[in-house]
Amino acid sequence: MDDLLTLSVRDLATAIRSKQTTSKHLTQLFLDRIEAVNPALNAVIRLEPELAMKYAERADLALQGGETPGKLFGVPMTIKDSLDTFDMITTWGTEGRREFRPGKDATCVGRLRAEGAILMGKTNTPEFTLAFKTDNLIFGRTNNPFDTSKTPGGSSGGAAAIISAGGSPFDVGTDTGGSIRLPSHFCGISGIKPTTGRVPCTGNALPTSGVIAPLSQPGPMAKTVDDLIYLLEIMAGPDNIDPHAIPCPLLDPYAVNVAELRIGYHTDNGIKTPDAPIVSTIRSVVDLLSAHKLVASEVRPSGIEMAGLIFGHLMAADNGDLINMLLEDSQTTTPSPAIAGLIQGAGDPISAPQFSQAINLWHNFQSSMLSYFDTFDILISPVNAHTAIAHEEQEDFSAYSYTTAYNLTGWPSVVIRAGTDPDGLPIGVQILARPFREDQCLAVASLLEAALGPFPDAIS
Repeated sequence: MDDLLTLSVRDLATAIRSKQTTSKHLTQLFLDRIEAVNPALNAVIRLEPELAMKYAERADLALQGGETPGKLFGVPMTIKDSLDTFDMITTWGTEGRREFRPGKDATCVGRLRAEGAILMGKTNTPEFTLAFKTDNLIFGRTNNPFDTSKTPGGSSGGAAAIISAGGSPFDVGTDTGGSIRLPSHFCGISGIKPTTGRVPCTGNALPTSGVIAPLSQPGPMAKTVDDLIYLLEIMAGPDNIDPHAIPCPLLDPYAVNVAELRIGYHTDNGIKTPDAPIVSTIRSVVDLLSAHKLVASEVRPSGIEMAGLIFGHLMAADNGDLINMLLEDSQTTTPSPAIAGLIQGAGDPISAPQFSQAINLWHNFQSSMLSYFDTFDILISPVNAHTAIAHEEQEDFSAYSYTTAYNLTGWPSVVIRAGTDPDGLPIGVQILARPFREDQCLAVASLLEAALGPFPDAIS
């Protein structure tokens, strides 16, 4: 694989600005890599090489003409197909939008393009992002680059798979219950779910209104922690459309003194005990911190054992109204098996008092969990109870409580690769901080990334 394909996003942008390479050359390298690895993965479901090369050529000419380049000037990217792109069909994984062109970028996509990023194509997502495996009726399933018999996770599985295989320097995922963090863990890459309200959700498949809207956050997915830092600076900030987006300073992770942070960790959240290799990986991370003279105490936030119950109540609170609205608006008449299962499992309508109780339970959970930060600044935990599972394997939804808990709290959460299981599958670690302190969890992630060193590349 060409060395340029292994560079960080920041270094790629620098290489183009300093004219060590051209956008046209770099974009062609990534397009060629996608063509080589994607047949086995089905991660990129729409590739527009002619359009990408046209944008790249335009970027090179602008640079030669003295135009001031943006932070991502000439750097190619892919984008999850749940996020609207003005010049490329965006299906949201649903049949009714098979040929739909939004005519407008999602806010976070538009901000990346404003800094000069070049869109090569769209990556696969389950219908409306509402599944932990990446599969839909239009494009089929996406495979894990470490073992194609296994899922890359969902819902940002296409993004994680193609980054892991070296076909894209970065992508943007969305996370409502773990959809950035789970695929990052399953595919061995880095990803961040920012604090609720840090990045606008405008232009995503799931709307910015409704009961579960505050659960969702877009965030960058890439190879390194520095990539996440570089990209989040571009994506963050309100757009005066998403009512949940909050104006709050984004602090510098490189200014954080990690030695001053109070760190807690757990290997078991009290809901689902992880597999032994995952427990061992968390303990190895704690040992690494100790080697850097950082003390980590074993602890669980108060009330975390309620996460699965509350998340389930919230997802069912509207009795399927959100899904039915999405199907109707998309003019989809045949939902995917995952969406059909959600509709069938909606159950009987709940009463107004029951709905009120669900919201109160959620807010009380948030309050109880926040007390963790009276004593600690950072929490380290597993991302999931398992490494990547087989496509056909029955899901144990309690395993996903390691991510859903922090959609409920809204805390920022970084995932980096920290180990490998006996089957050669990646193991990620989750690093969390209090709301709007992405700088702290990114700083710890950066330290651990450097201490852990490189891992073997994906098989593809």
